[in-house]
Amino acid sequence: MSQPRIVHRQRGVTLVELMVAMVLGLIVAGGIVTLFLSTSSSNRAQTQMARLQEEGRYAITRISADLKMAGAQYCNSTGGIATAGSSGVSLDGLRAPRVLANNLTFPQNTTPWGGSYPAKPTASYYLPSFFFMRGFQCTKTACTPSSPPTAANGVPAMGTAVGSRVVGAAVLQLRYIDSGRGWAIGGASQIVANNDGTIANIAISKRPEEPDLTGINSAGEMMMLADCSSSQIFQTTGNPTFVPAGSTVNFEQPKALKPQSAPKLFRVSTDFRTVTYFLQVVSDDGTATGTKTGALMRCDSTVGSTCQELVRGVERLDFNYGVEDQNGFLHYLSAADVDSRAGSTIPCPAGAKDSTSTDMGCLWRALKTVEVNILMDGQAPLYTLQAPDLVYAYSPEGNSTPKAPDARGANGISPSDQGFALPMLRRQFSTVVMMRNYNP
Repeated sequence: MSQPRIVHRQRGVTLVELMVAMVLGLIVAGGIVTLFLSTSSSNRAQTQMARLQEEGRYAITRISADLKMAGAQYCNSTGGIATAGSSGVSLDGLRAPRVLANNLTFPQNTTPWGGSYPAKPTASYYLPSFFFMRGFQCTKTACTPSSPPTAANGVPAMGTAVGSRVVGAAVLQLRYIDSGRGWAIGGASQIVANNDGTIANIAISKRPEEPDLTGINSAGEMMMLADCSSSQIFQTTGNPTFVPAGSTVNFEQPKALKPQSAPKLFRVSTDFRTVTYFLQVVSDDGTATGTKTGALMRCDSTVGSTCQELVRGVERLDFNYGVEDQNGFLHYLSAADVDSRAGSTIPCPAGAKDSTSTDMGCLWRALKTVEVNILMDGQAPLYTLQAPDLVYAYSPEGNSTPKAPDARGANGISPSDQGFALPMLRRQFSTVVMMRNYNP
């Protein structure tokens, strides 16, 4: 007798069930992808903001450090006006360096003699205040004053191409003595005087911690002899004995002043530092087609002709200068107004001997504070940013309320004017720096 046949039926999902499962799977997957993209976008924005904050603080700190050094003159950077006593030594207050050389030049110099400025001196003079600090305010097309540092000084012309100076960004130039350099007088290093009290020569015996004297042998070497009371700049024959050059290059011979407090000899070309700040257009890959942003550049006359890139992501750089008038009132002015004395409406306070209260640039010696403003961007476009994320305020433009980057107004500068992408995070950083050194 045969066994009954068992039939096994194959059972699966219907087409409708398969479609429902696929739809549910797509919904779940879409949610996961959306959540991932949202989290990734948020993470990129937060990372960009963190980097922006860190680099913005560094940029402000670096500029502030140099501003605090502006006008420093070894150990005689004190307030007040010096008065010479019967010994011929200035005993009180600040002494601007007395320039005895008739052809003194500084690296990256942008301030010409003549015109609205004093005519080139024909006798020894005290170094004017505008040699210690000078700013340049820039718009979309030009800068005021109209003589900012040029390519010969390491600062390129304004433009939107990679390597150009950023459109609308200010330029600042300042000088100070690097008191950590130079050669101390005393011991084996001595000043030899002539019978008439002028300097016959300065014999330097280098101490281990002092700079090398090798190579300082030019017949046109500019040296500065300074102490805590006064300073003189004159041309010498160079190492080894630093004999002051004759009357053809010096208006008068330097004096061997006595007594002297901690005298020191400085080389002007290396120890009288010229520092210049500006913004330069850079790109993420170094090419013209890369994503562009601004880099904060610092030129230092003591470290060669190449300017150093400090930080990227800086789109705007602006300064307001706080100057004190004769009545003790503080005015915050642009560089152009400081240069012109606010249209000749603000007289300058008294300065070093023979200085005037009307020369263009004399208001720089009334400088008490400097307000620094920078605008940082995130360096990389984030196309997922919404309109509220893109708005920002920048006070130098008078914007007290945030605005979109492409709606800066007639006097504002949009990132597109500078060649930068719009969809980036942007924030302003500001500080006010008190000037530590009296400007002569």
